[in-house]
Order: sequence, then C-alpha cells, then structure tokens
Amino acid sequence: MFKILILIVGIFTNLSYSWALSPEVAQLQQEWADVKYGVPAEHQERQFSSLAKTADQVAKKRPNDPEALIWFGIIESSYAGAKGGLGALGLVKSAKKSFERAIELDPNALEGSALTSLGSLYYQVPGWPIGFGDDRKALEYLKRGLVVNPDGIDANFFYGDFLFRGGDHMGAEQWLRKALKAAPRPGRASADLGRKAEIEQLLVKISEKKR
Repeated sequence: MFKILILIVGIFTNLSYSWALSPEVAQLQQEWADVKYGVPAEHQERQFSSLAKTADQVAKKRPNDPEALIWFGIIESSYAGAKGGLGALGLVKSAKKSFERAIELDPNALEGSALTSLGSLYYQVPGWPIGFGDDRKALEYLKRGLVVNPDGIDANFFYGDFLFRGGDHMGAEQWLRKALKAAPRPGRASADLGRKAEIEQLLVKISEKKR
C-alpha cells in the first residue's frame, strides 16, 4: 500500500498580502487553515473533500486568476494528503496542473506560492511508474520559490523539509530555523502557528538523529 504524505499544504502558502485577495479566494484561504490546523486528522478528509468542491467552483469562475488556481491546488493537495493511498494520485495530478497554469499566468503571484507548492508536490509524490515525483524538479521549483520569497515561512520550510528527507540534516536545520524567523503574515495567524508547530516537530526529529 502506497501512501502519499503531503504536508501541504500546508500546503502552505506564503500569502503575506491576504488583504489583496478576492473575497472568494480569501474565504478559501481561511477555511483551509481552519481545517488544516483546527480539525482532527481523522476528520480532515471529509472536510477537505467539501472544500475542494468549493475551490473548484471558484477556480472555474476565475480561470485566469493565478491566486484562485493556487488555492485550488493547495486544497486539492491537502485533500490528497488526508485521503492517502493510490486514490489520492488523481488529486495531486489535478493540483499539479493548477500550479503549472498559475505559473504560466504569473510565477510571482502570492509571492511565488505556486512555485513552492509545485516543488513540494514533486518531492512528496511517488516517482514513476506510480506518480510524477522527481527530486530534481522539486529542487528546481523550490529554489525558484526562494528567489521570489527568500524570507517566507513556507518557502524555507519546504526547502528544509526537502533537505531533511534527502538526509541533509544540517542543511535542513539551517533553513527551518530561518523559516521560524519569518515575519508574521497579516490575516494568517492560525496558519503561521500551525506551520511553526510543524517546523518545531521536524527540528525535534533532526535533534534526535544527532544523538
């Protein structure tokens, strides 16, 4: 049994300018945080399933809005992470398309969130022949996300997590500690608290491996 473990989204996103979002997209952002960090893990699949349907409707209404596409991809990725198994592959493939389209429209939208999100998918999804996972592409997109938003909490977190999974514990710790120093994101207090908790948990794992 293969299980896709997607931390996203978190997945994520480093939306410092939440005030500039359309009301519909801002609502998706808030509801995502409510589920991701406020609902017990065993109940998240059903909640994300419902939210993904709403996000799909918003994205279809705003097909050329990179912000709507990014949040649709983030929510689908989070739904995949909660669902797990091979049944989640269709969700992450759809999320991948959303991020790619957002990058085509504006790679800098939401401070490069589509770049970081796509990079996260590439290292968390299984590789061929099961999925499209590819560490080389993951590194490419994660670095591009850092160029756009070098001090963002999510850009640094996912790069640190990528290094950790690759066995570079010292490098991972460096980037994770930088993520902890990121400035608070307006309107994203719950997401910031949740992400910082994930970072602290990963730092504990790194510390244990040093013993």
